[in-house]
Amino acid sequence: MNEQLGNQIIAVEQAFAETMAERDFEGFSSFISEEAVFFSSTGPLRGKKAVLDMWKSYFEGPEAPFTWQPEKVEVLDSGTLALSTGPVHDPSCKLIGTFTSIWRLEENNHWRIIFDIGNPVCE
Repeated sequence: MNEQLGNQIIAVEQAFAETMAERDFEGFSSFISEEAVFFSSTGPLRGKKAVLDMWKSYFEGPEAPFTWQPEKVEVLDSGTLALSTGPVHDPSCKLIGTFTSIWRLEENNHWRIIFDIGNPVCE
C-alpha cells in the first residue's frame, strides 16, 4: 500500500470522526457520498438522504453518544478506493463495537464514504 495514501485516509477518517465529537452535522454530511449505503439494525440505508435522516439523532445533545478512530487502513493501488476499520467507544471509553468504512475518491479529490457498517463487540 502507498503509505502516503494510507496516511491520507487515516487523516480523513479522523476528520470524519471529529465531526461527531464537535457535534458538526453539516461537516459529517460532507463525508457521505450521494450513493452511500450504511448498514443499520433495521436494514441498509441507501443514499445520502437516508443516512443523514437516520444519523441526525446522533448529533442531538451536547455529548457524542460514541467515538471511533481508524486502526487499520488499506488503499487500492489505483488510489481510488480505501477501507478503514477500528474501534467504537461509548462516552465512558468502553469498547462497544467496531466499524468498517469503504471510502471512494470523488470529484475535487474529496474522499467520501460509500459503504459503512458497525458491529457490536461480543460480551
